[in-house]
Amino acid sequence: MARVISVEMERFPIAGTFTISRGSKTEAEVVTVTITDGGRSGRGECVPYKRYGETMEGVRAAIEAMRDPIIAGIDRTALLAAMPAGAARNAIDCALWDLEAKLTGTPVAAAIGVLPTRPLETAYTLSLAEPEAMAAQARANAMRPLLKVKIGGDNDMARIRAVTEAAPESRIVLDANEGWTDETVEANLAFAAQHGIALVEQPLPAGQDEILRRIAHPVPVCADESVHAAKDLDALVGLYDAVNIKLDKSGGLTEALKLRDRARDLGFGIMVGCMVGTSLAMAPAVLLAHDADFVDLDGPLLLTRDREPGLVYRGSLVSPPDSVLWG
Repeated sequence: MARVISVEMERFPIAGTFTISRGSKTEAEVVTVTITDGGRSGRGECVPYKRYGETMEGVRAAIEAMRDPIIAGIDRTALLAAMPAGAARNAIDCALWDLEAKLTGTPVAAAIGVLPTRPLETAYTLSLAEPEAMAAQARANAMRPLLKVKIGGDNDMARIRAVTEAAPESRIVLDANEGWTDETVEANLAFAAQHGIALVEQPLPAGQDEILRRIAHPVPVCADESVHAAKDLDALVGLYDAVNIKLDKSGGLTEALKLRDRARDLGFGIMVGCMVGTSLAMAPAVLLAHDADFVDLDGPLLLTRDREPGLVYRGSLVSPPDSVLWG
């Protein structure tokens, strides 16, 4: 029996508004791939990202263009050569991982060597807003051990002060989403260090970050938009201290595993992050994140509804996926 593939565009409302330095959104727009073979089905979800020129329609078209190779039985290794990194390849790659697990009876966790699995502590993200509003968000989540705080505006020192005072017991990661400049980065990093910040993510625009090689890093600096695949890493040595691995950037779990291993070899710290998606998108990343230094897989916590069944979150602990969901 030949494989069957279906592609669906879905929308999940966000609780309130999710805001970063580049804009706001009120729903998670995702593309879901289902590949069926031998009476078993594997699923993968991706989140098209405008920052990388992706749209829902474009990602769906890229997946549809792979219909014949998928039906013919393309494997994950061949997929890496057949498609560029990005959301479309991520959905197909994760669907193939899930399908393999369903057909062979071998869980993905066993295949990638993370048994026994365990719950992980994830960051919880606070949207960019004025300092007072961000303090209120931080205060409401001050019981969480790790907060990720979106910054990247003209008033970031006030934001840093507001959230650290409102959540004094939480470790805090700042995510500037490329919003700082050569003129502000040194003072902002020094201010972050004075306030006990654990990590600063992508302070400068990708490709415009050479100053990071020449200035002090009183807080470790993590690449996000600057790193997609393992081939990007050599150029980041000396610029960044850590890298944020996201499946939608790497184009799936297969490349993400290579990226993680190469990053470790080069001495980078590891964060495993996400776009705003459902539990189906988070599930493979939870397994990838089992040896990460920072885990940021809170996408479903930002939604008003998730898939059923979804991942189980207890406070800031996220449990590994059940096989009914993925893997």
